[in-house]
Parts: sequence; C-alpha cells; structure tokens
Amino acid sequence: MRHNALTVRDVTKRFGDFTAVDRVSFDVLPGQICGFIGPNGAGKTTTMRIAATLDMPDEGDVQVYGSSVLIEPREVRRQLGFMPDSYGAYAATTVEEYLDFFARAYHLRGKQRKAALDYVGDFTGLAPLRGKLIDTLSKGMRQRLCLAKTLLHDPGFLILDEPAAGLDPRARVELRELVKALADMGKGVLISSHILSELSSLVDSISVIEGGRIQGAGTVEEILKKLRPHSRVFVRCLGEIDEVEKALVVLPGVSGVHHEKSGLAFDYEGDPKGLSLVLSHLVEGGHGVVEFAPESVDLEDVFLSLTAGVVQ
Repeated sequence: MRHNALTVRDVTKRFGDFTAVDRVSFDVLPGQICGFIGPNGAGKTTTMRIAATLDMPDEGDVQVYGSSVLIEPREVRRQLGFMPDSYGAYAATTVEEYLDFFARAYHLRGKQRKAALDYVGDFTGLAPLRGKLIDTLSKGMRQRLCLAKTLLHDPGFLILDEPAAGLDPRARVELRELVKALADMGKGVLISSHILSELSSLVDSISVIEGGRIQGAGTVEEILKKLRPHSRVFVRCLGEIDEVEKALVVLPGVSGVHHEKSGLAFDYEGDPKGLSLVLSHLVEGGHGVVEFAPESVDLEDVFLSLTAGVVQ
C-alpha cells in the first residue's frame, strides 16, 4: 500500500481557551510540493510543529508515510526534515562543524556521515564554504545551511516554514530551484510563505488556512473552478463593436457580455476547447480579432477569495 507523504486528519490544538488549529485536514503526495498559506496567526506554524512531532495535537492525528506522530514519533522523525522559520547556531562555529554536529545527532557514523556531509554540501553549494564561520554568511547562504542540515538524514518528506523570508530575488530563485529538485527526487514538500508570487510557480497544490481552519485545499485550478465557475475574457476587434456583441451573445457558454475599455468582456463557462471555438467563430465571422485574453488568475486571487482577514 502506497502512503501519502503527509496525511493531516481533523487536527485540533488548543492553548488554554484559545483554539489555534481547528479540525484541520489535508494531504501531500510523494513528489508533490504543497503551499501552506494563510495570514499571520492562522495556525500554519502550529500545524507544522505538530507534523514535526514538536507539539502534540489535542485531537486528530498526523501521519508521515503512514507513521503516526502519536504512535510512532521516532519513525516520523526518521522520515521527516523540518526547516523552521528561524534557527540558532553557536558562535564561532564553521559550516562544517555545524553540519557535522547535526549529522552526529542523526546517529550518522564514519563513512555514512562523511557521505552525507559531502552530499548536502554539493547539493546546496556550500562545499566551498565549509571552513567559513556561520556568522559571516549571507542570509541566503544561512538558509542553504539550514536546508543542508534538514537533508542530512535523507528524509522523504520536508516541512519548510517560510524558507524564503528575507532573501533577495536571486537567493529566492536559487532556493526555489533546490526545492523543485527535491520534489523531482520523489520527496513530498510542505512549504509556507508570504511571498505568494514565488509559490505560484513552485507548488503543485495549496492548502489555505485562516482562523485555524482550512478554507480550501487542492490544486490552484481546482479551487478556482469552485470559486469561479465562469472565466472572464476580454476581446478587442477591428469590426463594429455592436456586431461583435451580437456574434458573442448567441454562442454556447457565453454570458454577461458588456463593453469594457476599447472592447468587450464576457463570462465563459466551459473548457479551453470550447473557448477556442468562440475565438474561431469571431475570426471566421470576419470581425478582425486583435486581442482575445482570458483573465489570468494567480495564487493571490485564490488567497483573497478564500480569506477574510480574520486575526486570531
């Protein structure tokens, strides 16, 4: 039986009278990158800490490749790598010393430890910096170091909490490529970020949380289909605008045709093939189509549609 990389089921976590996480459920598949998004205080970090066995749920359960955080926490830790949003390091510690310390903490010995150190150094590009003090590293290189530490025991599932926070554009792109490479290896990844434009080109699916509850989960396309069954299309033609409007209103799936800017906008309910027939109809009708643009939607649109700005 093939297990999900991560299975979160009805997880609830309370701090006194305050419910930080309320019956949260979602999945991450092997090789899939899932974006975990929500406003500050939504419950993202609490959920991630429960999945990483750092906090215990009051109700529900989390499984990593079928192992329960409640029943088999040691097995979960063996299969999981957790990169927190902030981490500390001892003063006057070199990159090699830092990684060697964690390799020993993971019970890596002899040739196995050396192979792990060589691998993460090469993968993250830190090999030339082994002798450098951590205090002298840039923010981007420190994030790579934390990722390298997270990968030492070759986990099958990764939790990355705000890994791109504070990075410059080049460092964010480089980190994104590393995460993609990890997913290509078959590792499941749960990643949180406030930089939604970065996640848009990275994730396969998303889980949106607000007020401790999941507001939507699935691929961006699936969620958008539920939120907006109609797609909005703008068209501009050389022909008479009234004639274009007459040609549109009789077509299947077209509704809400109205004047907008120098052209027309309309709602379309149907698949991309049907929309291509709408375009073909206008072209064959001699209306001189110069612009035909379905409205683009992104992760920010999904986030704003699903959340209401609730602060806990």
